[in-house]
Amino acid sequence: MRRIPGVTVPARGGMAVLKPFDVHRHVPDGYVMTRWLASLPWWSPFLVLSVMAIWPQIPLAQGRYGTGEAFGALWRWMPFLIKSGFLFNVLISVLAMAIGTVAGAMLGLAQISLYRPVRVFAWFFTQLFRNSPWLVLLFIVLLAFPFEVTLFGASVRIPDWVKGVFGLSLPIMANISEVVRGAVLSVPSAQWEAAESLAFTRRQVLWQVILPQCYKRMLPPWMNWYAILAMATPLCSLLGIEELITLSRQAMEAEDNHPELLVPFFGFALLLFFIYCYPIARWTIHLERKFAVKL
Repeated sequence: MRRIPGVTVPARGGMAVLKPFDVHRHVPDGYVMTRWLASLPWWSPFLVLSVMAIWPQIPLAQGRYGTGEAFGALWRWMPFLIKSGFLFNVLISVLAMAIGTVAGAMLGLAQISLYRPVRVFAWFFTQLFRNSPWLVLLFIVLLAFPFEVTLFGASVRIPDWVKGVFGLSLPIMANISEVVRGAVLSVPSAQWEAAESLAFTRRQVLWQVILPQCYKRMLPPWMNWYAILAMATPLCSLLGIEELITLSRQAMEAEDNHPELLVPFFGFALLLFFIYCYPIARWTIHLERKFAVKL
């Protein structure tokens, strides 16, 4: 008689089993930097301050200019660096994010257009600015834009910081475009079919059915890109824009460029950006977990 496992004889174990596919382990993580920033302990700024206090004491820095004089100079310049420097960095980041968000939303919706030429045009500009170095874009904008324009017979000068805002908004526009496109395509197709069955036009489907479901999905990556943008604003110092880093260098020059000034001044700049971006990173991770799609 033929032996049939599970029929004539007991079945043996140890057979291969197809385990569930873990989607989250095979999807690239777009929040690597934000997760790292959010994972830092709350006492990290105090560690930075401790390093700032100890570093000038290293014997390699020879000279009569000591720690007390360096931090005294920083204390004198601190209100100026915050009001005229760091707040200007924040202003640049807010304006660049606003321009990039509006333009990126339009570009992202163009990528899902029913017209192929529009989709190709939007895809090309998205990939062009998304995969270009930010500093190169800043230099191109600075050199390509005119220094002044004539409006109604009057010459209007274009400040360098305006060019910096526009230059930073280009890569943000491209990345927000991908955020919008991905959020729209992540909505289940049943939502599109249900809206079309009610005789909704495509514009009505997008604005009344699809996009309202996308806002929560787009908010965490949008905040993530704002944190990246805020930390990239010191690039404007290479263009001569008077923001925090540029003013810090000018302050050190006014204090006779003592080497002991480097760590306090640039450490203070790092501390300001950390205090500003750390809560954004923590809130981004919180919203990502809150609005995560439960499969």
